[in-house]
Amino acid sequence: MSRNVEIKARVGDPANLEQRVRALADSGPTEIFQDDSFFSTPRGRLKLRDFGDGSGELIYYERGDQVGPKTSFYEIAPTAEPGQLRRVLSLAWGETGRVRKQRRLYLVGRTRIHLDRVEGLGDFMELEVVLTAADESPEQGQREAELLMKRLGIEASALIECAYVDLAERGQSKRE
Repeated sequence: MSRNVEIKARVGDPANLEQRVRALADSGPTEIFQDDSFFSTPRGRLKLRDFGDGSGELIYYERGDQVGPKTSFYEIAPTAEPGQLRRVLSLAWGETGRVRKQRRLYLVGRTRIHLDRVEGLGDFMELEVVLTAADESPEQGQREAELLMKRLGIEASALIECAYVDLAERGQSKRE
């Protein structure tokens, strides 16, 4: 499976953070709409991502819920019929949650920086350090994520340990 090291944080001043991201970025922004549906699974998470343009991805991933950098293992399968696939998966497994967001993607080296506006939840930033070699240690990705957090001025108190769908389920909106 593919791997990355990621962190997620609440953002109080999105415009200010975006200025700092732009100063570091090698490329971006790329605007991406994402409508994610989550389904029951015996382990890990299964979500269908609909990009709103007739394309999508079925994504399976395993990641611990912890504050700070964490390793994620994932597999992605593209689909040209996300709406129909959502219906089939909902019938088979049951939909457990849904998250809609507008994402701005920037790249800094091998790290994807997502500036997300999540419907009903507010503004967030996500870093994903893509681990390229099968034998590369997650600690290297964690060091890169922590360094980038410092360069962007992300405080530890802003970090969140879980997925957006978990925040939505808990009813944790913009200022909680």
